[in-house]
Amino acid sequence: MKLLWRAALAVLAAALFAACSSTSATTPPAGAADASGHRPGKFIWQDLVTPDPAACRRFYQALLGWEFRDTTRLGHPYAVASLDGRPVAGIVAPPQPTDEPAAWLSYVSVANVDQIVERVSAKGGKTLFAPVDIDVARVAVLEDPQGAVLGLARMVGDDPPDRAQPARGHFFWMEYLADDAPAALAFYSDLLGFESSVHETKNGIEYHALRRDGRTRAGLFQIPEAADKNVDPNWLPYVLVDDPGGLATQAESLGGTVILAPEPGIRSGTLAIVADPTGGALALQKWPL
Repeated sequence: MKLLWRAALAVLAAALFAACSSTSATTPPAGAADASGHRPGKFIWQDLVTPDPAACRRFYQALLGWEFRDTTRLGHPYAVASLDGRPVAGIVAPPQPTDEPAAWLSYVSVANVDQIVERVSAKGGKTLFAPVDIDVARVAVLEDPQGAVLGLARMVGDDPPDRAQPARGHFFWMEYLADDAPAALAFYSDLLGFESSVHETKNGIEYHALRRDGRTRAGLFQIPEAADKNVDPNWLPYVLVDDPGGLATQAESLGGTVILAPEPGIRSGTLAIVADPTGGALALQKWPL
């Protein structure tokens, strides 16, 4: 699996669009589940793939208050993080040792994992992890034509519901940075059924809101040409917090890295981006802005 992360990626995501997550800051119509209780297009799970799960458990427990339960996935140790009794994410080591930094892998709900995987190669993508059943879902992992990695999932039970208000300490937004925004929009529109519209244009860059069944699920924008050699296309996950600045300072004291400290000119100082001690990067966002 190609684990993608660059500090510049997160800085660009924050600096280019002062209000790029405002599509999630208004409460859109609740995404209707299909007859089986699933919500295709909804990002429903996050896994941190890291060479040091123990260090990351300590980091995220201290930073975000996550609690952990040990289990296994496909015979490998796997830790499930939860907060206030609700699952948040998983932490797992890569199958083989790697020099790559840690990375967050996001899973999107789909109607049929196998059918989508069958179409990926014809559209220029790759299947990194073939469909397999685990205890809670059927899952697969793909790499899109621009090199970004994404998980697919069909839950055994219902998908998590859409909530009127996102929960503190939980993931609530996703952004995609593209080498070729039109190509990425075409790929994910065809593969996952996303519809897109331009939410904002700044410095000549368009920010696209990705929707499915009337619900905004993510944002997407083009990596500027000046930064393109230093930035890999990637999905960047966002966690809802009350005090991004305080948590950024705390992250550094816990052995993490502050990629972007809150700045008044970027979403009114409501955003920080940090990396854990093994390099896994995520955004810490206060909401409403």
